Amino acid sequence: MSITAAEPSLRHQFETEFAGSKARYAKAQRIFPDGVTHDLRKLEPFPVYIERAKGSRKWDVDGHEFIDFWSGHGALLLGHCHPTVVRAVQETVAIGTHFGGCHDLEIAWGEIVQKLVPSAERVRFTASGTESTLMALRLARMFTNRPKVLKFVGHFHGWHDFVMPAAYAPYETISIPGIPADVSSNTVVIPPNDLALLERSLSEDLQIGAVILEPTGGHWGAVPIRGEFLRELRRLTEKHGQLLIFDEVITGFRVHPGGAQAHFGINPDLTTLAKILAGGLPGGALVGRADVLAGIETKPNRPKMRHPGTFNANPVSAAAGIATLNEVADGKPCRRANQLADLLRAKLNAVFDERFPDWVAYGDFSMFHVRPGYEGPRPNSPDFIPYGGVIEKLDGPKNTRLITAFRHGLLLNGVDWPGLGGWLTAAHSEADIEHTVAAVAATIESLRAEGIA
Repeated sequence: MSITAAEPSLRHQFETEFAGSKARYAKAQRIFPDGVTHDLRKLEPFPVYIERAKGSRKWDVDGHEFIDFWSGHGALLLGHCHPTVVRAVQETVAIGTHFGGCHDLEIAWGEIVQKLVPSAERVRFTASGTESTLMALRLARMFTNRPKVLKFVGHFHGWHDFVMPAAYAPYETISIPGIPADVSSNTVVIPPNDLALLERSLSEDLQIGAVILEPTGGHWGAVPIRGEFLRELRRLTEKHGQLLIFDEVITGFRVHPGGAQAHFGINPDLTTLAKILAGGLPGGALVGRADVLAGIETKPNRPKMRHPGTFNANPVSAAAGIATLNEVADGKPCRRANQLADLLRAKLNAVFDERFPDWVAYGDFSMFHVRPGYEGPRPNSPDFIPYGGVIEKLDGPKNTRLITAFRHGLLLNGVDWPGLGGWLTAAHSEADIEHTVAAVAATIESLRAEGIA
């Protein structure tokens, strides 16, 4: 299903080539708001419908094969249907999907999390990353007796009320539909990577009880953060009495078996986990200091945070998580995915340097981003950050027409990634990288032929 730049319309080819997905979307629109079950899956004029997946590949209902860089929205590090994970899930489903009680798998799951994550003195499982950040903030308020949380512009921590302000562009608008002003007033938002402003905020507003961030940068590194900033953040929160919360829903077990905190050698007070934690199945956790998580414990004459949750430590998710984390523990899958991402970014930039100098690829670990319309120096090191990390340039309002057409072109060339970036897994190969770079180049040529880029 390769295309050439001489062909007239990516959208027309897309609609013709993916007729089965188009028919299914017509049904979905009668069922779901926007016709989808996750905002990121929305695509004009319709999304693709996937039938099966294996390793680094997936196949849609029309029989097209794609190299997949969605990687389960970042939840997969071993690739699709890793045999050890599949076997663990099959064996567990056969004996029960919900015991309505405690079980050995939850203990084994908690033990391996404690083994891998440096700050995990205690573990509490949840059903999602959003639930984990919600719990982290409530426990932080109980522990510090301070109502406010500080977060950074462009950092995503789930969709609950306290963390949605400034999660998406345009960042000038802090007001979020459906969130009362007196709730959002307890969320302090500042730009990332500004240490002077950070120190002023923490020292002058002693109602701030916690700071939460994605430790590699908002939207999985769209605006990268470096270790120097994290180390100074740790020092400042300790100095001013705030809890430091690392949101490692994406980075946990991906950048390193112990997450970003192990890579950078920085222990946060609390850490939120999900995605790879549960091997690509639903599941999350809050881990961290025993004295903070003690807010969940039942003790005489002491307030308790109540925490039910029907699917907390569900045995099937636990089985998938244990199998995955055992595979991840030696660090080989992390290193493999990181190396392949380095290769992808380097090869993309080599093509961009030669043929498309207004495009750039960047990112850290096994995550990557590309930016069209780039004006600046070419990358000169693996740590290169375009525009010096200016958030308005890297994570501001997007050209949705270009992004949609870009995605159409990639799909027509056998590659699928969300928007302008994605995640590598240990199941990807050097051949996948070569195909992907060729697909990106062919797509940009098509965009230029249509006057889109």
